[in-house]
Amino acid sequence: MLKLDNLTLHYGSSQILYDISMQADLGKITCVMGTNGVGKTSLLKAISGTHMRSGGEVSFNDETIGKLPAHAMARRGVGYVPQGRDIFPLLTVRENLETGYACLPASEHFIPDEIFELFPILKDFLHRRGGDLSGGQQQQLAIARALITKPKLLLLDEPTEGIQPNIIKQIGKVIAYLRDRGDMAIILVEQFFDFAYEHADDFVILRRGSVVKSGPRTDLTRDELLEAVSV
Repeated sequence: MLKLDNLTLHYGSSQILYDISMQADLGKITCVMGTNGVGKTSLLKAISGTHMRSGGEVSFNDETIGKLPAHAMARRGVGYVPQGRDIFPLLTVRENLETGYACLPASEHFIPDEIFELFPILKDFLHRRGGDLSGGQQQQLAIARALITKPKLLLLDEPTEGIQPNIIKQIGKVIAYLRDRGDMAIILVEQFFDFAYEHADDFVILRRGSVVKSGPRTDLTRDELLEAVSV
């Protein structure tokens, strides 16, 4: 679904990412890991079009694409759940979900029942403002909002950060379900090692903006991964 060849990213005169090559396949979770500040979030922003990459080639859904802004990538099928969730605090849960309609034709402007099957609490809180939800509920809303757009590639940045354990388990079940559906690729940035190791099919380890180790879970031992993501 996604292939990166030698992707680079600068913020002004500072280079953040160096020649990143990786891919994300349908029906698989690719986990990007590394210590704080190595470029994980920047990588997701470059893929999503939130920050424009400096160089390299991106192939999405078997098509080489140029440098596209975030709204164009969203329309192509990239769903992005940013770190910190970025829900609209003054909009209701329903209104937050409806912002995903911008990527869809008018005939698809409705909230699928599957959203409430995955996140039952959202149905109960449809008329509650997003800012009044707990952190875990906001995370569920942010993922649900991305799913409204019917993505082919789902980018998740630290979905377990600051979330209570029972919600982490639920989010894990949702991610596994979406993977097993087989119609989307998932890139997961995650610091919670046990969560990442449990759910990922492939790993990409970053250090100082470069890939230092990558491969399928079957080729990487737990100890190897722990050593790679340690300071």
